[in-house]
Amino acid sequence: MELISQTMRRLAPEMDPLRLGTGWTPEDLPKPQVMVESTFGDSHPGSGHLDKLVAAACEGVAEAGGHGARYFCTDICDGESQGTDGINFSLASREIIADMIEIHASATPFDGGVYIASCDKGMPANLMGLARVNMPAVVVTGGTMHAGPDLLTLEQLGMYSARYERGEIDAAKLEWAKRNACPSCGACSFIGTASTMQIMAEALGLALPGSALLPAASPDLTAFARRAGRQAVALARRGLRPSDIVTVESFENAILVHAAISGSTNALLHLPALAHEFGIEIDGDTFDRLHRGAPYLLDIRPAGRWPAEFYYYAGGTPAIMEEIRDLLHLDAMTVTGRTLGENLEQLKRDGFYDRCQVLLDEANRRCGLTLTRRDIIRPRAEPLGRDGSIAVLRGNLAPEGAVIKHTACPKEMFRAVLRARPFDSEEACLDAVLHHEVRKGDAVFIRYEGPQGSGMPEMFYTSEAISSDKELGRSIALITDGRFSGASTGPVIGHCSPEAQAGGPIALVEEDDLIEIDLPGRRLNIVGVRGERKTPAEIDAVLARRRAAWKPRPRRYKRGVLRLFSEHAASPMKGAYLAFDEE
Repeated sequence: MELISQTMRRLAPEMDPLRLGTGWTPEDLPKPQVMVESTFGDSHPGSGHLDKLVAAACEGVAEAGGHGARYFCTDICDGESQGTDGINFSLASREIIADMIEIHASATPFDGGVYIASCDKGMPANLMGLARVNMPAVVVTGGTMHAGPDLLTLEQLGMYSARYERGEIDAAKLEWAKRNACPSCGACSFIGTASTMQIMAEALGLALPGSALLPAASPDLTAFARRAGRQAVALARRGLRPSDIVTVESFENAILVHAAISGSTNALLHLPALAHEFGIEIDGDTFDRLHRGAPYLLDIRPAGRWPAEFYYYAGGTPAIMEEIRDLLHLDAMTVTGRTLGENLEQLKRDGFYDRCQVLLDEANRRCGLTLTRRDIIRPRAEPLGRDGSIAVLRGNLAPEGAVIKHTACPKEMFRAVLRARPFDSEEACLDAVLHHEVRKGDAVFIRYEGPQGSGMPEMFYTSEAISSDKELGRSIALITDGRFSGASTGPVIGHCSPEAQAGGPIALVEEDDLIEIDLPGRRLNIVGVRGERKTPAEIDAVLARRRAAWKPRPRRYKRGVLRLFSEHAASPMKGAYLAFDEE
C-alpha cells in the first residue's frame, strides 16, 4: 500500500521543490512523513518548553526511517486571563486549535502524526484534532511543573488573593506567593484541567503507557517524546488509526480513571466533545453512572494534599489502573499496538514501578518528606472515597444537568435548601462576596456566562473567594451556567443546562427563591418562592409565568471568533463543541 505522502508527491509536482526549499533533503522526500504538531510558544509555562519535545519527537521519527515536519498552534493560558474578558476566549480556543490541526493535516496530507500539548485547552484541542484528522498518531503530554517552596502551587494564589482583599495577609505575603508559585515549565502542579486531560490522553490509549504527567523537566519526558516519534512511524506503516483504537470502552476506561483521580469537572466538556469527533456519544449521565460506586484514590491537590509531580513518583496512570484493574476494559487497543492489559504487564516486566520508586525517594529527600506510594495513590481497599469525584444533578433548575465535584465540596452542603441571590455577571457576584453582601444560607447564581452567553469562562476568583472564607465555604452554594477551574474547591455547581442565554431555567431564578441541593439524590430544584415552600405544580406555574415574560438578551459579541462560538456552541452538558446545523 502506497503511503498518502507519496501519492501526493505524484499528484503535486510542486511539492518536492517546495519541501527542498524548506530544508528537506532529497533523501527525506520518499520517507514516511510525520506531522509533529504542538502548542509550543511563549504563552505560558505549559507550552514554553514544548520545542524540546518537538525536537525529540522529530529525532525519533528520523530514527524510525521517517521525516518529521513541525507545525505549531500556540494555546493561551487560563491563569493569565483570569479576572479579565480574556478568559472568555478560553473554551473557544479549543475549537480553533482543533480547526488549525485539521487544516495543517488536510492541506498537505501526512502519513502519521505526533501531537504535543500540556494544558487546559491545548491538550483537548489536540485530541479533538487527532480524532478529526484520523491519521496514525501518538500523543505526547507536556508534563507538570515542580512545586515551589513550602510545596506552594498555583491554585493557592486565588486563596492568597482573597485573603489579601479581606486584609488577612499583607502585600508582601501575596507578592511572595506570586513569585514562587510557578518555579518551572510544565502544567500547573495540581489535578486541574491540564493534568486531568494529560491523564485522559493516556487512559484513552492515545499516549504511551506511563507517559502522562511526568515532571516537565525530567529527561524521561524527552525520552517518551523520542519513543513517540518512532511509534508514529510504526503506526503509519501499519495503518493503525485513532478510530481503530478509541471506542466506547476506551472512554469508559478514561472516565473510571477520572473518578479515581478526582479529575477536573472540565473533563465533562472535553471528553464529550472528543467523543463527538469519533462519532461516539458520551454525556454527563455517562460520567454520573460510572462515578457512582467508583473508588477515589488520588491524594493530590486541589482535593488532596500533594503537588502533582508526586503523581508520577507514585506510579502515575498505570498505578491507578492497577488499583481499578477489575473495572477496566483491559482488551482496549492502544497506540502501542497492544491492549491495555498487555501494556500494564509489560510495564511491570520493564521495571517501571522500580524507577518510579527511585524518583519518589529523591523527591522525599529534596522536600524533607517520608511519603510512600500509598500515601499518594491509595490502595483500592482504603480509598479516599467510594463514589467517584463528580455528580451530575438534574431538576427543574437544570433539566439537562449540572455538575459538581463532590470530593471538593464540604459535607454540610450535600443536602441543603438555600435562598437564591442571582447575579448576571461574575464581576457583580465577586464584588458582593468580597464586600460581605452574601450571607450564610445563600445560593449565589452567576448566569449568562455559558458558551452562548459569554464563551463559558471560569468562575475561579468567585469560587476561591467563597471556599477560602471559613463560614461561606460551608454555608452557601455557587451555581452557574459557566464553568470552574480544575483547581476550584467548595460548594460550586457548574455547566447548568440549558444556559441562561438559551432561556434555561437558571435565567428565571429570582431573589429569595428557595433552591434545593441534594447530591445523594442528584437533584437541583427550585422549591420555593419569596422564601416560602411551594408544591411542584405551583413551581411549574411560577416558572411558566416567568418564562412568558422573559426576553432573550442581545448577543454580547457582534464579530469575531466569540460571535461564531456563541452562535453555534452546543449545550455545556454536551461538550460545548461547535454544533452548527446539527442541533
